[in-house]
This record gives sequence, structure tokens and C-alpha cells, in this order.
Amino acid sequence: MTQPTPFHPRTSKLCKSMRWKDWGGYYSTLSYENQHESEYAAIRYSAGLMDVTPLFKYEIYGPDAGRFLNRIIAKNIETLKVGQTTYCCWTDHSGKVLDDGTVTHLREDYFRVTAAEPCFYWFKNFERGHRVTIEDSTDEIGTLSLQGPRSREILLQLSDKIADLKFFHAVETNLDGVDVTITRTGYTGDLGYEIWIKNSSAVKVYDAISSVGQNYGLVPFGLDALDVSRVEAEFIMNGDDYFSAYHCLTESRKSTPYELGLG
Repeated sequence: MTQPTPFHPRTSKLCKSMRWKDWGGYYSTLSYENQHESEYAAIRYSAGLMDVTPLFKYEIYGPDAGRFLNRIIAKNIETLKVGQTTYCCWTDHSGKVLDDGTVTHLREDYFRVTAAEPCFYWFKNFERGHRVTIEDSTDEIGTLSLQGPRSREILLQLSDKIADLKFFHAVETNLDGVDVTITRTGYTGDLGYEIWIKNSSAVKVYDAISSVGQNYGLVPFGLDALDVSRVEAEFIMNGDDYFSAYHCLTESRKSTPYELGLG
């Protein structure tokens, strides 16, 4: 059954088109207006705000967290410093891609992994022999994607900690009295940030960003505008540009990280 994200009280009122999609079990807006052109333009020329809560999120922590991730992900995660994020993928035993996402090293021995598909039980298969805890935080953390050339100006009105935040780095800060994690990441190829918030404070942060953003041309955007921008940036998408080995019935349909440019 499709469920609302923690931002739904705001996004549902803004969605004039009533165009929704089930993304990961959540209501997700395709476009707020009948056409997505103005939303795309905001990403490229001012700023856009998108609810990306449906991303699957996993908290992985413990003394062996880095070693554990190093085993299951096709990248040397143990070189990732605290405060850094990396884009990566994971494969089956034959080296065929199952999914792609990000890993953020939030604190010592504490990481957050994002994924397009549910991977919790696949991760759990490799838990044995590691001093590590794996928790599914998908339904506990709301996520906003603030993208566009004026996104930094908007966030600077709420926190000065992002002033020098580097590409694919993370910082824990406070927005309008709410503790959040901000990563300088996105899926548009433009300047952008993703804000990770406990569900209980999600609407408050959405309102704070929206209020400041009125002075910078901020508009909400949906999956249609995101898809245009990510294609322009040549970012791949599971189910469009490759197929997860989970779902492939023939070997020829599977991909390796090298074929996808991830190796």
C-alpha cells in the first residue's frame, strides 16, 4: 500500500497536476504543474526542491562497519574519511550489478548507505563474522534534495556550516532549530545538496527552506524534471540504463561495473 512521505502535508497541497507515482512504496510527485518545464528551469537557473524520501536508507555501524562495507561494495570504503560521501555499486557473486547508491561516512565506525531498491536482507547475508549492526532507516528519515545554482545561497541563510562544504562531503548541522545532516550530493549535475531529517521535524525544515527560497526563485520539482536533468548529466538509473541482476532472466541482460563506467 502506497504511503505518504513526512513532507506529504506540504507537497500534496502544492501538486496542482495530481500526477503521482509509487516510488519505493511512497507517493512521489511526477510534476507539480501539468508540464515539468518550469521545474527543470528552476534546477538549471535558480533552485528546485524535491522530496527524495523514498530512497532506501541503511545505517551501518560498529567496529567492523568499514571492513563489512568493503566486502560487499565494489569500492574501497575503508579509505573514506569521516565527512566524505562516495557513489558506488554492489554486485552478485559473478560481478553483475545489483544496485547503485551512495555511502556516507558520518562518524567513526558509522555509515549511511542509500539504494534504489530494498537491499537490507542482501546486506544481512554478509553480516556473520563482523561486529556490525545494520538498520533500515528508510521510514524514519525524510530526505530533501535542494538543487540548482542558488541552492548554496538558500542554505547559507539557515546554516553557515555549508559555506565551504566540498562536493561529495557531509556535515551535521542545525536548520531552524532542527538537527540535520547535509550532503553536497544530488542527481542533477548542478550544484546541489541533500538534507537528511528525522520524520518528526521534516515539515519544519521544509517550511524553513521554502520560506527562504521564495527570495531565490525556489520551486518544488518532481521526477519528470529530475529525469531530464540526470540524463543531461549522464547519470545512470537502475531499471532504465541497466537492469539489476536480481531481476534479469537472461545472463546477457546483466551488467558489470565496467560496462556502466562504475569500475
